[in-house]
Parts: sequence; structure tokens; C-alpha cells
Amino acid sequence: MKPGSVSIVGAGPGDPELITLKALRRIQEADVILYDRLANKELLKYAKEGAMLTYCGKAPGRHAVPQEQIHELLAAYARKGLRVVRLKGGDPLVFGRGGEEAQAMAALAVPCEIVPGLTSALGAAASAGIPLTHRGLSSSVAFVSGTGVSGEASGVRWDLLARGVDTLVVYMGVGRMEEICRELIVHGKPEFAPAAVIEQGTCAAERIFTGTVGTMFNICQRMQARNPALLIVGDVVRVREQLLRLAEEARERIG
Repeated sequence: MKPGSVSIVGAGPGDPELITLKALRRIQEADVILYDRLANKELLKYAKEGAMLTYCGKAPGRHAVPQEQIHELLAAYARKGLRVVRLKGGDPLVFGRGGEEAQAMAALAVPCEIVPGLTSALGAAASAGIPLTHRGLSSSVAFVSGTGVSGEASGVRWDLLARGVDTLVVYMGVGRMEEICRELIVHGKPEFAPAAVIEQGTCAAERIFTGTVGTMFNICQRMQARNPALLIVGDVVRVREQLLRLAEEARERIG
């Protein structure tokens, strides 16, 4: 990492051990780290002594630092000859606004690199035993943001997603679970289609709820599910149940 540059770094899905080696090195080298809400704070322990740590997290309706100001800070620190890390949960280019930040740095002639991270859809699904693709069940996957749901203005083609994709993963959709499930059913997804919600995926506090598109809203209400969470819809959800059953049967045979 060169002085006077910015690294937009993916921290992975939550478990600090799932960060990449390159991302960890960037944290260790950084003079300044601007970190997000979904980046595990345990990773900040690897920052060198004297590194400046600035929280730039975003919760619904509450932004610690406006996005335009983040761009200004990144550029200002880099122009002082500092090594700057923008630390983001998951992968910076999957619903992480990393592309916008990279564009801003390019427009300001600030040297910038992007360090990929394991996006939460991949990490959380694998941790839960749900393969996003599986021979005979799923050969296509779509990632969707759950923050914009209803109507054409949302930009989400629920008609295509409900019928044309084997596995659907919705990021941060718990707050609009009723709308999401309704949109899927209205556009042709069967109410009995398997569904799962993974809350705090890969972390110690991880919770996993399984059901169907028709029951998932009630399940989330009953269990008081909260973001950060993923909704996974598709036949691949059944693989988790199969894995659990097979493991239990194996234990009974052995024990």
C-alpha cells in the first residue's frame, strides 16, 4: 500500500477470521481507517499503533457521516500522504457503495484500489449450510437489496425474479419482509416455496429461521428478527434440512 492512496477494503460477512489476507495487510498498514457499521470491530485490533480510526457507519435513517463527506475525507487524508483504508462489511462492490467511492477518487485523481471481500450472501449461506447453487436444484442466483421494494420506482423486477431465478437472496430485507414476500407471491412465486432468514450470518449471534415464502413474515415477527439479515428463497433451502437430518442419522448410527 503506497503513501497517499486509498484502499476500499471488504471486511467479509462478519466472522473476523473470514477476512482475506490482503485485506488484513491493508488494515495493518493503514494510517487512517474509515470503517462501516457492518465491518467487525474486532478487525480494528490489527490496526497499527497511532492509526486514526473513524466510524462512518450507516443505519436506516441515521448516517454517521454523509457519503459526500466520506469522499472528501478519503481524498483529504490521501493528499496528506497517508495510507487510507475504507473498511466495509462484506464485499465493497455488492450493495456497499464502493463503486461510488472509487469513482469519486478517480475524479479527484487520488490513487485507489479495491480489495474484494467475501460478500454476506456467500458467507452467510455457506455458514448456514445453504448452497446458493446445487446440482438439480439451482443453476442461477440473484442478489437484491431489500431497502427498495414496492412499485416500479424501486427498480426491482419482482416479476422476473419470482419466475426466472432459481435462488433469490435479499439483503437487509427483514424490515420489509411482508412486502417482499407479497411481491414474490403476486408475481408467481408459490407460497410454499422454501425460504430462510439468516440473521448476523457467520457471527456468534447467528440465528437461522426456515419456512416458506408464505410463512416467513410471521416467523420473523415471532422471532423478532433484525437486520443485518438475509432472506434466501429457493429449493436450495431444503439442503440445510437434509444436512441436519443426515448428520443426526449418522450420530445415531455411530453412537
